Amino acid sequence: MDHGFVPNVWFGLDPMVVSTAVLVMTYAVVIWDKLNRAIVALLGAAVMILVGALDQHEALKGVDWNTIGLLTGMMILVSISRRSGMFQYLAIWAAKKAKAHPGGILILLQITTAVLSAFLDNVTTVLLVVPVTIAIVRELDVPAYPYLFAEVFASNIGGTATLIGDPPNILIGSLAGLDFNAFVVHLAPVIVVVMAAQLVMIHLLWGRELKSTPARQALVMGMDERSAIEDPVLLEQSLAVLGIVIVGFVLARPLHLEPATIAMGGAAVLMLLDNWQHHAERQSENVHKTFGDVEWITIFFFVGLFIVVHGVEVGGLLALLANKLVAATGGDMATAGYAILWASAVLSAIVDNIPFVATMIPLIKSMAPAYGGPDAILPLWWCLSLGACLGGNGTLIGASANLTVAGIADRNGVPFRFVTYTLYAFPMMLVSIAIAHVYVWLRYF
Repeated sequence: MDHGFVPNVWFGLDPMVVSTAVLVMTYAVVIWDKLNRAIVALLGAAVMILVGALDQHEALKGVDWNTIGLLTGMMILVSISRRSGMFQYLAIWAAKKAKAHPGGILILLQITTAVLSAFLDNVTTVLLVVPVTIAIVRELDVPAYPYLFAEVFASNIGGTATLIGDPPNILIGSLAGLDFNAFVVHLAPVIVVVMAAQLVMIHLLWGRELKSTPARQALVMGMDERSAIEDPVLLEQSLAVLGIVIVGFVLARPLHLEPATIAMGGAAVLMLLDNWQHHAERQSENVHKTFGDVEWITIFFFVGLFIVVHGVEVGGLLALLANKLVAATGGDMATAGYAILWASAVLSAIVDNIPFVATMIPLIKSMAPAYGGPDAILPLWWCLSLGACLGGNGTLIGASANLTVAGIADRNGVPFRFVTYTLYAFPMMLVSIAIAHVYVWLRYF
């Protein structure tokens, strides 16, 4: 990919080698887990610029400001909405629907997360669902980690089903000219199967062991969800703004709006309504409180990570790996599809899937003449989407939703360690890719 920037690395060293070394060191320290990941990522970004792999102007090009704006806007919306009692209401309602059984709640929240992620983006979904989850587990006095882990997986699985559910799909849809209906028709069937497998695996791993006391369950069943609403006016305002934002996400393409614009616009409107109605004389205090609820650790980790990964992209590593992948297929469509599926899954678990997908798209386009034209290579787009989106579940840094959940969990006293997550997640991710492999074999090859 031509970036128009020529790295000028110290002592004339190979930019690919140097940028890859910085990436490996950054990830190694994140895995070591002794330093805050935001500090590590920002230091890695600074090193990438200092050694000459990037300059400051090029580094800023690597930051996906759409993701940053989307995250920040939705965190603000959730912060304000939470004050109305909305999420406490949902927590009580969900727990009572599952008869306050921890295993049933685990299943219910996974299904809810997957469905919401198909129509929202997966980051927005976990921002809405995780506070509900934390409220539920505190009432039942059960471990939060299994629920949050399961919701990470469910968000990435559900997001794979539609054009708007996951950033890689947005890239593929835009650059390959694929619409919302195409994603639903081709990906939703296999996602249903993958989600069913996910429910079984999570149940066998944790669901059977989750227990609460009868007293705790009786307490939850006896609660009145309506009493959790602390501010009915703010609730109405929050629901109205969130509803408009959700519709905006669904209609973003025909409206020619980016998700960040919709999220930040919605956040600004809700902040205006909140301060106008309730805090006219102490707006600064209230705005400070709202901004204080934003997960800045997660935001700045993304900023640093985007720059580090962009350095590797500019250095040529991603293009080299993608070219080798294309060459290894030997001109066979099925082989190409399987290679793209599995390589995308493994690499997306290690390197953020957005720049990888952006690199792969022009390379897959270039394969069209060899396979009979753009229509003939449609299966390759679905392989890329399934591999990149599902592969993001493999590690804590594989997808935006993973890190968002980890940030919220840490602030609520729930440790979300890189190694622990990977030991559980990577094998489960491979199962989902195996199911996807069978699906594309049966349907396309």
